[in-house]
Amino acid sequence: MPDFIYDKKVYYNPVEFAMDRIGGTWKMPILWRLREKTLRYSDLKKDLPHITHKMLSSVLRSLENEGFITRKVYPVVPPKVEYSITPRGLKAIPIIEIIRKYGVDLMKEFGVKAKETEKK
Repeated sequence: MPDFIYDKKVYYNPVEFAMDRIGGTWKMPILWRLREKTLRYSDLKKDLPHITHKMLSSVLRSLENEGFITRKVYPVVPPKVEYSITPRGLKAIPIIEIIRKYGVDLMKEFGVKAKETEKK
């Protein structure tokens, strides 16, 4: 496949392009959590305790700009914002499922055990 340019960046293959859209540490976990229900910012932050507020805001903005999620702001005080997955985001869920399963399988093969985190 020939190289191509999107948003002033050169890509060498479709996998690289797709991973730039949904890859990284936080995009797939956020899409995964939104696959079945709409969540508020605070729900996502609570469910992803290791993400910073700055990173969560940045990733949510990126996913929204790329059309993977929608953001609905309610005109109330304090502000209420909800995030939902879009049809484009839903198309990524089967891929995320496969990657999750592959990750679990690799963890077993390498003898990696998931660290149990204590709920406060």
